[in-house]
Amino acid sequence: MPKVGLIGLGVMGYRIGINLAKAGLLEVVYNRTIDKAKQFSNEFNIPYVENPAELAKRSDIIITMLSDDSAVSSVVLTILDVIKGKVLVDMSTISPTVSIDLAKKVSDRGGVMFDAPVIGTSVMLESKKAVILVGGPSEKFNEIKDVLYAISNTVVYFGENGMGLYAKLVNNLLLGVYVAALGEAYNFGIKAGLKKEQVAKVLMELSSARSPTSELKLPKIVSEDYTTQFATKHMRKDLEIIERESQKLRAVIPLAVSSLQFYKIAEALGYSEQDFASVAEVFKRLSPR
Repeated sequence: MPKVGLIGLGVMGYRIGINLAKAGLLEVVYNRTIDKAKQFSNEFNIPYVENPAELAKRSDIIITMLSDDSAVSSVVLTILDVIKGKVLVDMSTISPTVSIDLAKKVSDRGGVMFDAPVIGTSVMLESKKAVILVGGPSEKFNEIKDVLYAISNTVVYFGENGMGLYAKLVNNLLLGVYVAALGEAYNFGIKAGLKKEQVAKVLMELSSARSPTSELKLPKIVSEDYTTQFATKHMRKDLEIIERESQKLRAVIPLAVSSLQFYKIAEALGYSEQDFASVAEVFKRLSPR
């Protein structure tokens, strides 16, 4: 049984750790804010270390779940000297271009790297209903498959390094545009004089465009309860990644770029840490009374 180390105990990382601990696979954890590592250690009786290199030395498979390109790059560069013979699985949503470059650095040092971002909320991850999208060397995929299935019940291999991340960005492009459109449509209905419940019924039950996302996010928009399932700052970050990657790919993405501006405005209005459904507040606030 491989020894698994986990770096990153944020909202998603903590739940990844719980699932791995329950499966008896988790050997050690690290978090930049040490108090969170101590909390996890006390709760699940899993040792913690105070630097990523020490975790890598004690692990066969290293899993990272971090915030952005910079955080992932910093950790990977820190553990390169001890990566030989080990497998790194980065579950963060970062730039595919950055991830591919890091995977080459890992390979040059005798290690293997996969990108394995997640589609789904923290609640879905808790119940193992999230989807893990994997990119990396196919001949090594079997080495990590069982570990990933311990985290969630659906694991899909997409191809070489970066392909898992591109698949995740396809999802988040649509998701970002869709939730901004929900906010716009909801505000239009309210301004027209429909009651909140009537607009919600159209968008959640009657519309040909209804979806699991409308069922999840419309109640938050109606109640203005933006308790975080996926933070606005993370959606903004992902759309910025999509914008940068589109320039390299020569892909035209006017809807994604337009939606990005609304999430930036939502952050400026104070909703950065709250759920990205708070983008609906942009349309409410900018509409004349």
